[in-house]
Amino acid sequence: MKYRAEIRVMPHDELLDPQGRTVGNNLSTIGVQNVEQVRIGKFIELELQAASEEEAHELVEKACKNLLANQIMEKYDFSIHALS
Repeated sequence: MKYRAEIRVMPHDELLDPQGRTVGNNLSTIGVQNVEQVRIGKFIELELQAASEEEAHELVEKACKNLLANQIMEKYDFSIHALS
């Protein structure tokens, strides 16, 4: 069966996010006011074949742990959707 995984990778909450801070500091220059915090991460979509949703979950978990996220600095979560 074919699945789509939607993966969100973000810096750990306790770590500084210099890219987010830079964007946050500059939003007012384009007229966007009252933004308290900006954090920037990655959004990744994977389409994969798996025998079951459980197997798809295991494959995506492995991809995140071993390649897509630096677990020292980043956290991740994902959702899996069956494709017809």
